[in-house]
Amino acid sequence: METPVLQERVSIKSRAKEQLAILYKISQAMLHLHDIPALLEGVLGILDVEMGMSRGILTLRETDSDVFVIEASKGLTPEEKQRGQYRLGEGIIGRVAQTKQPECIRDINLEPDFLNKTRSRQKGDPLAFLCVPVIYQREVIGTISIDRPTSDPEILNQDLSFLKLVADILAEAVANIREQIEERESLMAENKQLRQQLEAHYQPHNIVGKCGAMQTVYRQIAQVADSTATVFIRGESGTGKEIIARAIHFSSSRRNNPFVAVNCAALPENLIESELFGHEKGAFSGAMKQRKGRFELANGGTIFLDEIGDISPAVQVRLLRVLQERTFERVGGSEVINVNIRVIAATRQNLEQAMEEGRFREDLFYRLNVFPIHIPPLRERRSDIVLLADHFLQKYNEAYGKNLKRISTPAINMMMSYHWPGNVRELENCIERAVLSTTDEVIHGYSLPASLQTSDETNTAMLPEEGACLITMVHSYERELIVDALKKFRGNVAGAARHLQTTQRILHYKIRNLNIEPKKYR
Repeated sequence: METPVLQERVSIKSRAKEQLAILYKISQAMLHLHDIPALLEGVLGILDVEMGMSRGILTLRETDSDVFVIEASKGLTPEEKQRGQYRLGEGIIGRVAQTKQPECIRDINLEPDFLNKTRSRQKGDPLAFLCVPVIYQREVIGTISIDRPTSDPEILNQDLSFLKLVADILAEAVANIREQIEERESLMAENKQLRQQLEAHYQPHNIVGKCGAMQTVYRQIAQVADSTATVFIRGESGTGKEIIARAIHFSSSRRNNPFVAVNCAALPENLIESELFGHEKGAFSGAMKQRKGRFELANGGTIFLDEIGDISPAVQVRLLRVLQERTFERVGGSEVINVNIRVIAATRQNLEQAMEEGRFREDLFYRLNVFPIHIPPLRERRSDIVLLADHFLQKYNEAYGKNLKRISTPAINMMMSYHWPGNVRELENCIERAVLSTTDEVIHGYSLPASLQTSDETNTAMLPEEGACLITMVHSYERELIVDALKKFRGNVAGAARHLQTTQRILHYKIRNLNIEPKKYR
């Protein structure tokens, strides 16, 4: 018959073998579980099964803080896990983190420093509590603790040593998850900051323009921003329709959700349905996997459909359904997808004429035209030209590291007398070019494109004081005049020739010699 001492030795040896088997299982989990949160949950699950623990907790130290919070657990409800926060030196977990020494409490009912902050233990339960620090590069980054039925002190101490060994093995994995959390929090903070900057940038008071027509636009933005109404922005190319759309989005309650902009004119007709609504794998040749469309990506936020007048009749039918029901199917699919989106559309086209010609559906037009906003062309808001020019001067000073102080009076006169067929976009390009080409601290008249240098009042400022090559200046001026005419007639050479009072043959000849591509201006 075995003596009690011999039985105890046999029990300890048997437990050591069991613990060796547990370590093997943990090492296998570390080989196959590359997702660190899943790994930690898996390790706690192994300890639960093999050691008969009542519950297990892994805490992590918050960045730049003395607070330890529960990152992974076994046997706790989400509410109990949320309550588990420990300051350095607070309770057993806090004390272990502070002293870097493991602790074994044989009966939690007899330990006044055991706080039961998770409220997961019932009073009177004879439970032992084992807690060890997780140390990485001499810093306590977390703790591992388990509850288990109380037992002989030597067995509990053996389990405590084993738990310390597990903590040492997992230290690097725990450090990695801590770094992941820090990186995620940093990205979230950066994302929040960028959103705040975007929100501030696209607020109406930050849009440049003080004329009466723009004040009306600002009032309309304020009226419609927090509604769900579809907004239809009308205006010529280059007037800033997307800026107004973004201002509406960032002034609304959807500001923290996606803003997805789609240029319908830039999408090929055979791909626009897939781009807008997505497609299923195998829906057409080249559809190698499922893809979400722009409407699905904008769910919860705003979708901006620019140049909507250019979409085909087939897509107009599908778009009408989305506007009516906020539902659609991916190309090649049958699943009905519901979306919660705000729709803002824009066009430079005369849709009333397009409806008369049968190119645009009337029912779609009226669905879009719930809250129309008209953006005036730059030639109708001349009082804003100098404000805009100064704004772009500052913008491109910063972008190119320049230090231009002002725009000369002759240059301002040129800008004020020009008709700006390309609107604000053309003015911005004009100032960017001038900032790049100016060699002193002032934008002079001769720094501006030749198309602006036609006013009798300002033609004395066309030439720099040091002189210039006549042929180069003439070619430059000729090119600007032709480009200006092509812009006005959207790349139509016949219309540009009539406007310049010449023949198509002559104009085609000059276009070839000056390497101009009319299709760029369509």
